[in-house]
Formats: sequence, structure tokens, C-alpha cells
Amino acid sequence: MTSYRIADAARLLGVSDDTVRRWIEHGQLPALDGSPVEIAGEALAARAVELASTPPDPADVLSSARNRFVGIVTRVQADGVMAQVDIQAGPHRVVSLMSAEAVRELGLEIGSLAVAVVKATTVIVETPKG
Repeated sequence: MTSYRIADAARLLGVSDDTVRRWIEHGQLPALDGSPVEIAGEALAARAVELASTPPDPADVLSSARNRFVGIVTRVQADGVMAQVDIQAGPHRVVSLMSAEAVRELGLEIGSLAVAVVKATTVIVETPKG
């Protein structure tokens, strides 16, 4: 069974060590018996899913794409025909390359609400050596 120390759990969840300690104290995140305190990988994964709530998706469409990242546009760099648009969706930065025409038609500018939809046939999964 994989387990994580408090500092590692905090880093993976994007919170402080103190937050993880408070969750343990309040029974929101079960800790394994022992010293140093560790959290079971399954418990950490469950908490990550709980925390992953996203802002409501403003799109009123049905889609087969499951990887939808609701966020805010943080950068638009248009150069002639092409443009780069950066979207910050929670802890995720999504970068899209599209036509400058599409940027204009969508009205994308810094501060705009946007949904990045990712549909890929290849997803690479890595794990640390050990």
C-alpha cells in the first residue's frame, strides 16, 4: 500500500501542511497509525477527488469530451494568422494554439471565462522510479 507523509500529501493536493494536519484532526482525512504521520494513498486519492470540484461549465452543450477545464484566460498572444491562448483552470495551465480569427470570433481576452476541451487519443502516464 502506498502512503504519503504530510508534506508530500499537501504538495499533491495543492494545500499547506497545516491544512492537511487540520483535516486529519477533524477526521476529514484519515491518517495511518505510526510516526511520522502518513496518509494512505487511497485516502489521499479520495480527498483529491472531493477537492476537484470545478466551476460550473458555462457551455449548454452535450459533448463526448470528458476533459473539460473551466478557467480564466491569462494570456493572448496573436501574431498574424496564429495565436496562443493560456487558460488557468485551478492549478492547471492549459495552452491552446489556434487561429487569430478564432480568438477574435470567440472574443478571447485576458480575464475572459473559457472552457478548454481536450480530446486526445494518447495519454501518457508516468510514475516515479522506485
